[in-house]
Amino acid sequence: MLTDFLLLVILVLALATGWWLGRREKYRRTPPPGATPELSRDYFVGLNYLLNEQPDEAIDTFVRALEVNSDTIETHIALGNLFRSRGESDRAVRVHQNLFARPSLTKEQSARVQLELARDFMSAGLLDRAERLLLELTENNSETGQNSQVLLVDLYEREKEWQKAIHTLSSSLLKDHPRLQKAAAHYACELASELLAKNQFAAARKQLKQAQAFDAACIRATLLMAQLELQSGSAKSAIRLLLRIPNQDANYLPAILQTLVDAHLLLDQPEELAKNLEKLLVEHSYTSILLHLAQTLRSLGRHQEALEKVSHYMRHQVSLKGVDYLIDLYMDQASGEERAHLVTLRTLTRQLLEHKPEHQCTSCGFQSVQLYWQCPKCREWGSIKPIIGVEGE
Repeated sequence: MLTDFLLLVILVLALATGWWLGRREKYRRTPPPGATPELSRDYFVGLNYLLNEQPDEAIDTFVRALEVNSDTIETHIALGNLFRSRGESDRAVRVHQNLFARPSLTKEQSARVQLELARDFMSAGLLDRAERLLLELTENNSETGQNSQVLLVDLYEREKEWQKAIHTLSSSLLKDHPRLQKAAAHYACELASELLAKNQFAAARKQLKQAQAFDAACIRATLLMAQLELQSGSAKSAIRLLLRIPNQDANYLPAILQTLVDAHLLLDQPEELAKNLEKLLVEHSYTSILLHLAQTLRSLGRHQEALEKVSHYMRHQVSLKGVDYLIDLYMDQASGEERAHLVTLRTLTRQLLEHKPEHQCTSCGFQSVQLYWQCPKCREWGSIKPIIGVEGE
């Protein structure tokens, strides 16, 4: 409430300034003899609402009172934006539509108001109306035209219209907005994922190459290319691609492990899998790598080696997942009362692990059990990574 109150005080000052600038020359030439202008009465009515902590009534009064002219356009735009930021998109639309209908606006002013109106529609969920406005603006090569392109890309992203989003991205836009390069790579990956689900490998490969062209460091493109090779029967190629990912970003190692296991199993190479996992574990001490290695050793009948390895790592780098797995390993060798105690311990660790987030957004802090390529909260691409520590890797 205090923040809104301060914003409204600032708004009143801006409105008063706009009124004064708009009226100054007129009343200097023809000063009203002893009469108070109508705007002045409305202005003080608005102040009264404001002082009585009735901000909605105050704003409505100021909107009615403020005449649109060259000196007050910025105030109207700011007022509409304030409504939108407060979640009152319908009011923002009314303010900006009223402003947009004024014939006195210059071409640039009209374009700017149109852009804000498109933002209002997007905020209100009226994406079709926003799209129509933005498509008109994208034909303009001015700064407003480029801003409208960025907003149009965002609109298509929200609608999951990945191909339209890519089509909207011009080379100049990508150059001026490096963040969009990463986003564009993920748009292509989204299309590739859909094609992979339909076993359309050639078309998926084309999209993944485009993703790598947008962003050569895109981990997701490399992982999807490995999955494509695996699905099409080229397990060796899949393994080669997967083993490149640690050099791109080792944080995503846990995300590649199951595909790496599947590729080796397809080739019937459990020993080679154990060697590759051992190498990865030496270079990157992630619990997920340790557990996959231990599971591989168990499948080869090397139970004691698996137990010793997990026990050794847990003494140096404790994690809840590792302790849970270690208990499981001890249970294989226990019986009677000892096993019953271990079952109790494992029940406790499973309860602690249940629904525990394993990933966190490096941008906004959002946490999740599964890996999202786009943060559901801040919508940043490629920002969610495994949590490191006792409760994570």
